[in-house]
Amino acid sequence: MTKTSGDDSQKTDIKVSLIGGHRLKGESLHERTLTASLIGGADIDLSDIDIPDGAELRITKLSLIGGVSLKVRSDVRVEVHGIRLGGVKDEGPTEPGGPTVRIDAWGLIGGVSVRRG
Repeated sequence: MTKTSGDDSQKTDIKVSLIGGHRLKGESLHERTLTASLIGGADIDLSDIDIPDGAELRITKLSLIGGVSLKVRSDVRVEVHGIRLGGVKDEGPTEPGGPTVRIDAWGLIGGVSVRRG
């Protein structure tokens, strides 16, 4: 995760495609990421980065068809918001505190799956 300098507004990474998903690695992302596509999901691997306690990494996913597959460390709390036809699969920590990844998933079809390890 790349931190922006100073107290300026946070930088947002934007990934756009018509057809096809996005494969994202944590070391190249900033605090906010927007991924948008008509058809295609987002495969996001954050398992190799250190998210500080109390910090929030925010990822917004927009698509008609396509879900989110997220890989994080076992101590990271994941919050999922948005509207989509598809469930959320996550068996991780739910208590406040610690590092947090917030997923805003908006679309017709596609769930959110969280893997830990």
